[in-house]
Amino acid sequence: MKIKKSVFVASFPDPGKCPKTEIPEFAFIGRSNVGKSSLLNYLVNKKSLAKTSSTPGKTRHLNYFLINDSFHFVDLPGYGFARFSKDERKKWEKIITKYIVTRKQLFHLFILVDARLEPQTVDINAINFMGKYQISFSIIFTKADKISKSKLKNNIQNFENRLKETWEILPPYFITSATKKTGKDEILDFIGSLLP
Repeated sequence: MKIKKSVFVASFPDPGKCPKTEIPEFAFIGRSNVGKSSLLNYLVNKKSLAKTSSTPGKTRHLNYFLINDSFHFVDLPGYGFARFSKDERKKWEKIITKYIVTRKQLFHLFILVDARLEPQTVDINAINFMGKYQISFSIIFTKADKISKSKLKNNIQNFENRLKETWEILPPYFITSATKKTGKDEILDFIGSLLP
């Protein structure tokens, strides 16, 4: 699948205010600073469709992008960043949970994981949460260019081993680098296969 058109729609502070259309939604979530905005910009081949920042916690609302006039990308707030107050983190978690659990237009969720790191409990918990609510999801390993191929392979294997502790069938995963321009075609073809 090719993306020929991508437009920022709006930011919504609450899932109840999101678009009332029946357009399929593909949402992106991950730890703060995992590279969500960079990945979104890479997928649509634009440098600044989604705002990037070196400061974790930049995304605080549900950011909607209309793709090819036929489906939405939704950039969700990051999780697992302790800089903000406990109340503010709880507020974000409530928004994210409400969107994921109640949004009927959500076709698929991509959980972004930093490929440079050993398995993080916060990521494992997020994945197990999706299983609890039977959310269709897959994993995107980001920043794959930042480590050696052997370290990348080892980290992914360790991540799979952690998942096997609770999952009989592992979710699909993709390996990406917005810098080296890898992984885009696989993700877009996967999205295309899910569209009605």
